[in-house]
Parts: sequence; C-alpha cells; structure tokens
Amino acid sequence: MSNLEILLLALALSADAFSVGAVVGLEHRAPRQIFRLAWHFGLFQALMPLAGALAGVALVDRIAAFDHFVAFGLLVAVGGRMICGSCGEKEPGKQRDPTRGLTLIGLSLAVSIDALAAGFTLAVERAPLVLSVVVIGLVAAIATVVGMLFAGRVQRLVGRRCELFAGLVLIGLGTKILVEHLSQ
Repeated sequence: MSNLEILLLALALSADAFSVGAVVGLEHRAPRQIFRLAWHFGLFQALMPLAGALAGVALVDRIAAFDHFVAFGLLVAVGGRMICGSCGEKEPGKQRDPTRGLTLIGLSLAVSIDALAAGFTLAVERAPLVLSVVVIGLVAAIATVVGMLFAGRVQRLVGRRCELFAGLVLIGLGTKILVEHLSQ
C-alpha cells in the first residue's frame, strides 16, 4: 500500500469525524472542546485500525456482523438527545457538553468503528502499520477541527435551530451507515 493510498484511506475514514465535528461545533466551539473532540476522534481513529490489524480475521469478521448497528445506535441516541434538548428553553450552565464523558466516548466509537475493518486491510496489504495509524489519526483530528470551526459559520445562518438540525444530521448519518451495511 503506497503513501498516497494510506492518505486516501485516512481521508475516507475521517469523513464521519468531520461530519460529527461539524454537528458538535454548532454549539460547542471553545478551544478546549475542539481539542478534546479532535484528540479523542484522532485517537480512536488511530487505535481502531491498529486493533483491527492486530486482531486479525476472526475478530473483524465477528464485529463486522453488527458494527453498523452499534454506530447507528450511538448516533441515534446522541442525535435524539440533541433533538429533545432543542425543544425546551436552555438554562445557562445546564447544556450538556458532548465533548465530555460517556457521550464523547460514544461519539468517538461511532465515528471510528469502520476503521477496525480498515486495520485488517492494512495488515493484509502489508502497509506500514505505524505510519498508517499515525496518518489516519492525524487526518481524523484535523478533519474534526475543520468541521468544528466550519460549524460556526453554519450556526450564524441557521440560528436557534442548530441543535435540532445537528440531532437530525447525526440520526441521518447513523441511518446512512446502517443502510449502507445492510445493502452490501
């Protein structure tokens, strides 16, 4: 696998990180929040292909049977919470921060679960594993930052309906993942 192919794989895997980063960035763009989300998305995107490469065929085949359901469930749960949160008046200091706690872990897993199978591909193709993992993690982190920063411009256009829109986007992304996997 060439360096260009590794970069293209990293870009493809980072699409979900960009999308979710943009959704989270609609309401949460403080520098610490951007760092936390980008760090975790990059870390999980790097660790999943490493785990896939090390685990081999048996684990990847077993997880592939239901990974799309896990990603779908996590994204729908977070998206649903965002939609519910958009329905009422927001109290200062009461807004949930998706760049913290279990929500952060759930989002990190959801955007990186496809990278597990990619790790198996890296092993089969005898790609340089360390280089591949570093590139995949860095590209995902950068894509997350870009998505979160881009979201500020979108928020100015959309206004108060941002959280509702963000929840719908997450549910749509989860549904897309599920439909793609079920149609294969």
